[in-house]
Amino acid sequence: MPKNPEVAQLIRHACTARGWGPTDLARAVGRAECGDPTRLQRQYALRWLKSDRTPAYWWPYIAQVLNLDVRVIDAPHTQPPADAGTDTVTSALELGRSDVDRRNFVTASSGYALAALGLPDPDSITRRTKNPPVGAVRVGKGEVAAVQRMVISLGDSAAELGGGHARHLAVRYLTDDVAPWLNGSFTEATGRALFAAASQLMHLAGWMAQDEGDTPELRGLAQGYYAHAFRLADEAGDPELSATALRGLAVQCVDLGFRAEAVQLGEACVEHGKHLGNARAIAYYEATLATAAAQDDDRPLATKHLAASEAAIGRPAATPGDSWAAHYSPGRWAHESGMILSRLGDLPAAEEHLHLALDIHGLDRRRTRAIVHADLAGVRLRRGNLDGALTSWGTFLDCADGIRSVKVQAAVRDMRVRLRRFEGMSEAQQLRQTAAQLLA
Repeated sequence: MPKNPEVAQLIRHACTARGWGPTDLARAVGRAECGDPTRLQRQYALRWLKSDRTPAYWWPYIAQVLNLDVRVIDAPHTQPPADAGTDTVTSALELGRSDVDRRNFVTASSGYALAALGLPDPDSITRRTKNPPVGAVRVGKGEVAAVQRMVISLGDSAAELGGGHARHLAVRYLTDDVAPWLNGSFTEATGRALFAAASQLMHLAGWMAQDEGDTPELRGLAQGYYAHAFRLADEAGDPELSATALRGLAVQCVDLGFRAEAVQLGEACVEHGKHLGNARAIAYYEATLATAAAQDDDRPLATKHLAASEAAIGRPAATPGDSWAAHYSPGRWAHESGMILSRLGDLPAAEEHLHLALDIHGLDRRRTRAIVHADLAGVRLRRGNLDGALTSWGTFLDCADGIRSVKVQAAVRDMRVRLRRFEGMSEAQQLRQTAAQLLA
C-alpha cells in the first residue's frame, strides 16, 4: 500500500500514550488477529511507526488494539500477503491446519516471483532458543531423526503410488506431531536441524499436493508448502534445501505454463546451489533450469544448462542418504534430459535418453517408470514408430494401475486422444479401453 504519514502518526501517538514500542505493538496485533503474540515480527511494526510501510491486512487489528477509527484506511480485509512478516513456523503450521480442515485455501496464480516467497527470518531460531514458550517440549536429536525418518517413509510411498496416496498422513504428522517440537525448547544446533527436517516435510507435502490433482486448491497448497519449505530451509542455513524448494516451484511453473517465472526460479535454484559439493544436487538444479528454458523455447540457455547437468551427473555422487538431492539418480537425470531434448526437437537423442533411463539403476518406483514409458511412447509415435509406441503404452498401463498421480492420469488421457486416429487397429482400441477403465 502507498505510504501514509498520517496513519503512521496516528499509530505512533497511540503507542506513545500506552508506553508501547514496536515489540509491544507487534505482540498486541498478533494476539488480536489469532491469539498468538509471536504471529507478527517486530520489524514490521517498526516500519508502520516509521512510515516506511502503511498496513493493509493488519490495519483492522491495529485499529482494534489502539482504539483507532478503522475507516481511516479504506483497505479490504483480505488474506495476509506472503511477505507479511509472520513467523515462519506459525505460518507453516497454519497452512497445514488449513489443509487438514479444508478451509482458507490459497489459490495459485502466476505470482511466482521470488519476492512472493516471503522474507525468511534469520533470527527465528536464535529467538526461539533464547525465549522458548513456557512449558515447551524439550527437543533433541531423537525428535529430529524421527522427522527425517518419516519423510523418507512417506516419500517412498508417494514415489511408488503417487502423491494422492496418504498426503493427509504427511500433513497430520506436521500439525499433530512436529508442531509441538517446532514450538519446543532446543539448542541452536538442534533448532537448525529441526527446521531443516521440517523443510523436507513441507517440501514433501507440496510435492504430494502437486501430484495429487490439477485443481486451483491443490496448486495453491503446493505453492504454499514449497514457499514455506524455502523459508524454513533458509532460516536453517541449508542452501541445498533452499535450492530444492525453489526447484519445486520452478517445476510447478513449467507444468502451469508460467514460462518466465519458471526460468527465473530455475536461475535462482542454480544460484542457491552453485557452491554445493554434491554433484547430484548440481545436476538436479542445472537440469531444472534447462527444462524451464526449453519450455520457454530458449534453445541456447537450455542447451547450456543441459550440458552442465550432464557434466555434474557424471561426477562421483555423495554418500547415499546424506543429501536431500541424493535421490536424483542417473536414471532420473536421463529421463529429464530426454524430455528436454524432445522439447528441443532432437527426437533420436530423446529416445536414446529415455531408453537409458529405463535400463540403468534408479527408476525402480512404479510411478516413475510408468511416466517414462508414457513419455517414450509419445516420442516413438512422433518418430513414426507406431508399433514401438503401442508396446510402450501397454507397459505404461500395466505400471499405472493403482497409482494416484495427476501426471499419470494426464498421460492416460493423452494416450487415449492420440490413439483415437487408429480406430481400425484392435491393439490401439484395446489400449484405449484399458485406459478408460483406469480413468473411471
